[in-house]
This record gives sequence, C-alpha cells and structure tokens, in this order.
Amino acid sequence: MKKHDGLSWFVFSIIFGFTLPDSQGQLVVSPVGPSRVDTTAGSNLTLVVSFSGAPDPAVTWFKGPLPVITWIIGSNSPPDVATEYEEVLRLEPNGSLGFVHVPLNYGGDYSVEMTKSGLGTASVNFTLRVFESFQNVTLTVWPDLIIEGSEQFLLQYSMLRGVLEHQLWFFNGRPITPEDNPRYSERPGSLAVRHPHRNDTGRYTVSLSNPFSSVTLHQNVTILYGPDEPRIQISPLQDFYLSGDSLTLSCQADGSPQPLVEWTFAGKTLPDTPAGVLNLSRVLTNQGGVYTCELRNQMTGVRQHQSVELLIYERPSGRARCSVMANNNRSLRYECRWSGGTPPAKLSFPDFSEGDTLENLTLTVNASGEMDGKIVTCQAQHPVENSRCNITARSPQNFLPTVRTDVDPAGQIVVSIGCLSRAEPPAVVSWFRGGEPVSDGNLISDDTTQLDIRHYNVSVLLFQNYTCSCRNPLGGRSKVVHLQEPSISNFSLFPHKDGTIVTLTWEIPPTSIVTGFDVQMCGPRLVVGDGTDSREKGEEFRTIMRKPGSARSADVFHLNPKSTYRFRVLPRALMAEGQPSRPDRIGPPSGLSGPAVAGIAAGIPCSILFLLLLCGLICSAIYWRKTKTRQTRYPVTTTQMQTPHIVLPGPPKSPPDYNRLRPTSSVLSVAPPSFVPPPPVRVATTV
Repeated sequence: MKKHDGLSWFVFSIIFGFTLPDSQGQLVVSPVGPSRVDTTAGSNLTLVVSFSGAPDPAVTWFKGPLPVITWIIGSNSPPDVATEYEEVLRLEPNGSLGFVHVPLNYGGDYSVEMTKSGLGTASVNFTLRVFESFQNVTLTVWPDLIIEGSEQFLLQYSMLRGVLEHQLWFFNGRPITPEDNPRYSERPGSLAVRHPHRNDTGRYTVSLSNPFSSVTLHQNVTILYGPDEPRIQISPLQDFYLSGDSLTLSCQADGSPQPLVEWTFAGKTLPDTPAGVLNLSRVLTNQGGVYTCELRNQMTGVRQHQSVELLIYERPSGRARCSVMANNNRSLRYECRWSGGTPPAKLSFPDFSEGDTLENLTLTVNASGEMDGKIVTCQAQHPVENSRCNITARSPQNFLPTVRTDVDPAGQIVVSIGCLSRAEPPAVVSWFRGGEPVSDGNLISDDTTQLDIRHYNVSVLLFQNYTCSCRNPLGGRSKVVHLQEPSISNFSLFPHKDGTIVTLTWEIPPTSIVTGFDVQMCGPRLVVGDGTDSREKGEEFRTIMRKPGSARSADVFHLNPKSTYRFRVLPRALMAEGQPSRPDRIGPPSGLSGPAVAGIAAGIPCSILFLLLLCGLICSAIYWRKTKTRQTRYPVTTTQMQTPHIVLPGPPKSPPDYNRLRPTSSVLSVAPPSFVPPPPVRVATTV
C-alpha cells in the first residue's frame, strides 16, 4: 500500500463522513481496506482508518501493548511519537498510520484507539507482516555417506536473507507428510529421515515461499547398503564332478554401490573373476575343496562371504581284488584292495564287520575246518562306481568292538571297551594292552566282554592300543582298538517352522573318547525376554550350552527368524578339546529369481487358455453325442408275400430302451424313475 499525501486523505475523510449513516452520537472507527497487510522491507505503506460520530477525537496507535504515537486530530501541535519510532512512523490528518521505508522488525500487531469525551472509545486492530525476498538459498545433506540402518540423515537449507512463510518437502515428486510416515521429522529449515533404508534413495525437493518470493531446491540422496547375503550358483549343478569336467561358479549380492567380488581357494585369491564369475575348466582332483566368495562394499567397507564345497572324484583303477593268506598256520588273513581313487574307496566284509576301511582291508581269523567252502564277500564302495570280490575260507563271524566313555565320582575318565563275538559255543574274550595280557580283574567285567580303563589324562589313554581276542573251539578272532581323540563324525541342523527354535543332532566315531559337548553359536545374540534383539553380532563362535557325553541332540530357543546363525558342536574329554564339527547355518530363505517369477507369470495365462479350449472340446463332443442319440429312426416298410409264421430260432430279442426315449432330467423338475423291462419270453405262433 502506497502512502498518499495528507490533503487527499483529508478530502477522502470528509466525503466518507458525509456518506456514513447517522451514528446517533456514537464514535465509530473502521479500517479502510484489509486489516491484515503484507509488505516488503523498505517499502512505504499506510494503515488507513476512518471515523465518524465525533469531531477531532484523540487518537493513539499501539504496537502490541506499547503506545507508539498519540495526537488529537485537528490539533496544531505535532503528534507525540516514541523516540525509537520517529524515523519510520507518520500520523495522517485523519488518524491513519504511515510507515516510511518500513524495517523488517516492524512487523506485528497494531491497533488504533480513538477517544472523545462523552462518546467513549473506539478501536481497530491491524496485523502487519514484513517480508524479504529469498537470496542465496542452498540445500545440503548430512552426513556425506548415508548407510542403510544408520540413525538418520538430515536435509538442511540456508539462505543469505529472506523471510519464510511456507515450506514444503517432496520425495521423487510426491509430498512428504510426517503424519503418515513417522520416520520423517520436519522442522523449520530441515527434514530428518530416521533409520534410512535403500528405498529412501532418490530426489528430495524443498519449496520455500512468502507472498513476495519463492524458491525451489533439489538434492539427490543415495543410501549405501550391502552387500546382502551372497548367492552362489554352480553350473552345471551336480552332487560331485569327475576329473576332467568343466564348471562355472558365480557369486552375486545386492548392494549400493555394486559390491566387488573376490574368490579364494586354499588360502589364495583366484585371479580373473570378472562380475564374480569363476570358470573352472578340466578340473583335477586337487581342485576339490571349499571355495569362498567375498563381497566388499568399496564405499562403506562392509564385507560378506559365502563358501561352497566342490567334490571332484576319480575312479579307482581296475577292479577290487581279494586274497587270503595263511598266518602261522593257525589263522587266516583276509585282504581286500581297491586303490587309486579319490576319495579312497570304502572296503568292507559284510559277513564280518559293519565298519569300513579305506583302500586296504585286512582281517585275521583262526583257521578251522568249518570255514572250508564258506564264501566271504568284500564290498568296495566309491561315489563313482561300486565293486565287489569274493573269497572262500572258514572262520567264525566277525565282531565290532564298542567304546563308551564316562566320568567316575573321582573325576577320572572311564573308557569301557566291549568285545562280543557271535559264536557257538560263546567265545571267551581275552584282553591285551600293547601285547601284554591284562591280569587286573578289577578292569574286566564278570562276563569278560568289557574292559574298563581309568585315567585323569586323555592323552595317556590315546597312546595305548587294546586288543580283545575272542576264541572258541572252532577258531578265534582278535580285534585291536585304537582310541581316538574327541571328534564329531556327523552333524545336522533342523530348524522349526517359526524359525525361533533349531534342533542340533550329532554323532561321534565308535572309538572316540568324549565326556561332554559344547554347543557353540556365531551370529546375533539370542532374543531376550522382552522380544528385542541386542543387534550385537559376534564374529567368533561362543559356547551357549553344555551337554553330557551321552547327549546326541540339543534345542536352541529364542532365535530371530530374520537373522542368520551358524552352529557347531565341540567335543570334550574333561578339559581336553577335540576337533569341532563343521559349522552349519540357519537363516532367511532366498526368494524366487526374476526369471522364475517371469516364467510363472507367463505360464498362468497360457494354462488358463489351454483349459478353456479343452472344456470347449469336451462340451462340443457331449452336445454332438446327444444330438446324434436323439435323432428319430423310422422303420422301413416293404411289401412281401404273406407267409406262415415260423418259430424264430435263437434267443429272444430284448425290448427297446424306453429310458432313452423319455425326456432328459434337464427338462424335468424331478428325475423320473428308470424303466425296468420285463424278462424276455419266447413266443411261437402256429397257423
């Protein structure tokens, strides 16, 4: 609003006063124009008022509660202006308030109050807003590197000058509404995005405006993430490969930026793996083993790795060969060989032993007349091919020693070795330690089938070889038991449906000395009682429970179904630790690949179309059959000479099918009963 000179306002006030209706002696003050005035800093304007009902009232203008200028209209004395407002405020002859080069801080609430003795007081309120145009506005993002899962990132704008009335934020062109998404927090001058994830990558826009100026700024934000869980693919996929085969390993994972891939084998980094693809041509047996794929985010330094084991086999040479030799003319020595394969072939005598031996199997038995003519078979098993050979000899049946480990009340390791041979008459067992007979009766059970060995140190037990000799009048058989250090022979993992519980099972070698097990885990901490996860990840295996030596399974509770865990079992013999089992993992399953989803989506319409065509063909066939069945057939009449009736030979003819001539059930409200024809009767007519 521009300032007018005093004369113009005086003439306007006189004309306005004559046009007002009679106020009946009451002082009335009203604004001329809007009571809310917007202007820019440095401009001139006037808050215009008019009054009626009394001549020359006293006028006072207030800024908020503070009076800034007073005057009696028509008085010869100048208006009384507050000292700090003298350079800016001017009072017009009609009581209007003028501003000269209004400063930015003069915005606020103004009111005018007019008073006339005997007529009371009248007032009018104004709101003055002073704005500046935007200059040198910039939009920045903090921090520079935004990682998925961090606490938050912040978008801030700054300006050299300008007064803001409205600010609007947009993400990829869509308005941001903190009310709908609590992850957004909007404040004057900034926008915070809490717990960013990969979907927050995009273009952010802020629009600033006031009645006299507006500006729009853009900022591209990239959320760094990954690498995610690696995905290893083998082509062609087989249980094992033969020496000379070729295959390809590929490793991929999602991440921003795209993760770098590196393959390692036997502790060495493999070169030439572009895009995570490793080509293996004409492989050899020494190339079998564990291949590890490591992915690294070059911006954040985050690493992920995944391993896969390749089994590369080679068939043993020739066929399995069996032989039998005399041993001191008192026993027979059976031998079975099949060497040269990778892995070595497992050999066994099914009639004598349940165990397997690699490449070379030897069995010594006493000679007896009953063994003549007995066929002994050696089974040779290899992943590529199986073989067998037969030997003829005589001997009692073989037996397999058993080993059980306990701890006595004194804290000693008790190893119980049992030897029981199937023989008739029953065999008597003799025990030897390192070739010397065991004479201590406290170590041998009453039926002589079990030997108990006690010691505090497991290493002492491992240095001793024990032999049990089973003999009867027909012959004898001896077995040497070599005790093994604590070890695991088989380890399996079975997750439950909800993913919060997993069951671990394991076995130990028959001659392994084990008194207990440590169940160990690598991964996030277990979910605590209130259902939250500590988010603390351990890179090393840690013991979460202990099990006695008789245990073969354990249940682990309070797992997070969305996290990945690795488990293993560590065998113990008191304080001595053995080799842990191979680690096994549990975690979220990977979803279908893009080509698989596309194939399913393309196959559904084709299947529906095929079913519709098939239904149409079936309906057409049924309709054609009904139409053909309902066609009327008329008898053919011919003129013949009348001949006498003759009894027809052969069986009587069946009556017509009346059920077919009746209306179908589709045209009846109730299905009609079926017509049952009477039994056929032979009739003869004599003329």
